[in-house]
Amino acid sequence: MARKKLELKDLSVAYANLAALDGVTFDIDEGEFVSIVGPSGCGKSTLLGVIDGLNPATRGQIILDGREVREPGHDRALVFQEPSLLPWRTVLANITFGLECQNMPKQEARQKARSLISLVGLDGFADAFPYQLSGGMQQRVNLARALAVDPEILLMDEPFASLDAQTRELMQAELLGVWQRTGKTVLFVTHQIDEAIYLSDRVIVFSGRPGRVADIVVPKLPRPRGLAVKHTPEFLATVDRIWSLIQHDVRPGTAARANGAAERPAFPFARR
Repeated sequence: MARKKLELKDLSVAYANLAALDGVTFDIDEGEFVSIVGPSGCGKSTLLGVIDGLNPATRGQIILDGREVREPGHDRALVFQEPSLLPWRTVLANITFGLECQNMPKQEARQKARSLISLVGLDGFADAFPYQLSGGMQQRVNLARALAVDPEILLMDEPFASLDAQTRELMQAELLGVWQRTGKTVLFVTHQIDEAIYLSDRVIVFSGRPGRVADIVVPKLPRPRGLAVKHTPEFLATVDRIWSLIQHDVRPGTAARANGAAERPAFPFARR
């Protein structure tokens, strides 16, 4: 039986008169890759901030490895949409930054960073500066920097949103490879339904604000997964199922087709 890594119990967040999250409850098993999708403004990024300890919850509990989360800690690492690399530091020095903050000996930190550079496919770029890297390469550094502190859970907030479509697809495949090699537990937020399905063991679908768990979908897709799986009938049926759950929150007033089938756009994900 899989061990529970993260447990959210009746989690709610409110700001003044605005309720962002309401009664969110779900578990994530150790080593599991779970994604959250939902309409804009439903509290997905807010949830990651609360789990990371950056923002307080109004009600409820967050349990990580049997301990309640009340503040930031090295057992969690949050990867943001923008890489936010230190421009005066090389790739190697950006990755070692968190290790330096933990007072790891310099030589040990550099050795660990070099192994992560290889893991994320950046061999030969250890001495490059951020301005010399493409957007996808910068996000690889961002991922390596998060992995360097060896977190118990990796929180990822739309890390590929600013990339072009081709680079985004390649980064999805790269991330799956890194996840499979490291065995990390991942909670991934995205607006793209197809991205969530491709990456995940389970997809948690949020309702519109205040965010609630509308459903949890388990993609029936074998691993390992190549990008070609996105064109299979099983994949497309899962896209339609998730879209049917959120379409009225994404596009209020949209009427169902006469035959009762859910109407969805040509691209099955909600754009910002």
